[in-house]
Amino acid sequence: MTVGDMDKVEIFDTDGKGRGLKAKQDLLTGDVVFAEPAYAAVVFDNLVYEVCHSCFKKQAKLQRCGQCKFAHYCDRTCQKAAWTEHKNECLAIRNYGQPTNETVRLASRILWRMAREGDNVSEDRLSSLADLQDHVDDLSEEEKRQLMSDVEVLHKYWRSNDQRFDSQSISHIFGVINCNGFTISDQRGLQAVGVGLFPNLCLVNHDCWPNCTVILNNGNRSAVNSMFHTQMRIELRAIQKIKAGEELTVSYVDFLKLSAERRSQLKKHYYFDCTCEHCTKGIKDDLMQAVKEEDGKKPSGETVKEVIEFSKMTLEKIDKDRSEGLWSNVVKLCRDCLKKQEPVLADTNLYQLKILSLASEVLSYLQHFEEAAGYAKRMVEGYRKLYHHNNAQLGMSLMRAGVTHWHAGLIEPGHAMICQANGILLVTHGPTHPITKDVETMRCQTEMELRMFKENEFLYYQMREAALKNQKIQMMAEPAGEYVKELFHRRK
Repeated sequence: MTVGDMDKVEIFDTDGKGRGLKAKQDLLTGDVVFAEPAYAAVVFDNLVYEVCHSCFKKQAKLQRCGQCKFAHYCDRTCQKAAWTEHKNECLAIRNYGQPTNETVRLASRILWRMAREGDNVSEDRLSSLADLQDHVDDLSEEEKRQLMSDVEVLHKYWRSNDQRFDSQSISHIFGVINCNGFTISDQRGLQAVGVGLFPNLCLVNHDCWPNCTVILNNGNRSAVNSMFHTQMRIELRAIQKIKAGEELTVSYVDFLKLSAERRSQLKKHYYFDCTCEHCTKGIKDDLMQAVKEEDGKKPSGETVKEVIEFSKMTLEKIDKDRSEGLWSNVVKLCRDCLKKQEPVLADTNLYQLKILSLASEVLSYLQHFEEAAGYAKRMVEGYRKLYHHNNAQLGMSLMRAGVTHWHAGLIEPGHAMICQANGILLVTHGPTHPITKDVETMRCQTEMELRMFKENEFLYYQMREAALKNQKIQMMAEPAGEYVKELFHRRK
């Protein structure tokens, strides 16, 4: 699909939600509805020396801009591709004496582009920036003070005499960023590394059980011939069949929260009351709070309350120990908590799922794969009952669980999970995304090993043990949390 092609969608006025996008034609599961490059994007302040400012890939060694000493790039190809966006920024940093925060940098890039190109609706842009919602009037007093501070900094940093951009129009841009700034992840989707603005995406309304998902494709500039280079873009992809005339929706927040919590989060961050079916009917809330039931008997309310409070306290301790890299402590906390949870909470209970996820992740890192696999299996079984069958988080969790089983020597369930992950990620990410390519490589490898296992199980384990002795299993990455779940970036 051509980046910027908006032929499959059109703007319409929704009932009570303002403008939205609907399909102009029938769409199949996995179809790319549209792909959109960032209007402007910046790397987070704390990652400016670790992430390329052009393609947003994390790299061990980056080359910095020789003039401002601030921007960093993979190589000259990325630097050249970013020059149009960086040119004004480079001069501003040198004149101001230092870079500003990520929000001011993004607003500046947006304004520079508006100054260059104007702010017009076109074939590849369905709305002007001026027409996007800013919710400035809905900001708290503290948020308004922060906004005015950012506007003041921008005036000093930007140093423009352009009469088109007064304080009101600049405040509007900050408001648009505040409620529509899209979280940009690294090339593996595991860490949020920046924030960008995608005007067409801003028109897609929220639903807790959506018919589309949004993924970031970092593009490819590694080909020798530049004609094969692709730019960073978001892709809106259908996760189920969509009929012509049906509204296109995405979820702004992770589904694994009680409906009241999701509604509260959406009201606080995006200034609207969610009226989707899952919120109004509390669909799956019962599963998320489920307790064990044996012979028609459930644990007492007092027992459940005690276990929930213990789980909350444990999660607080785990956060502290994770931040200090005390992984053995984290494992002990998880084991103790699960021992208390297992007789009381069901495997779909959110508190049990959180502990199962943490336990499997950290134990995999410590290479206790068999124990990790047991927890991972229970985790994905719970996720299957809660998430949409084509949810990206479910796909990533199945991939992680499959790899854990594979490392544990449990080749049959490991291969099955990796195949299931591959099926989901082909829908949510597409066949050319780096994550999907990685999973396809794993699928082929585990399929080959599974054939060997079925032909001669004894020989398979002998060869596996010999391989492990000669070459230790590569250390898994340090636990860094789950796949990026939140669609839009909120300023801390």
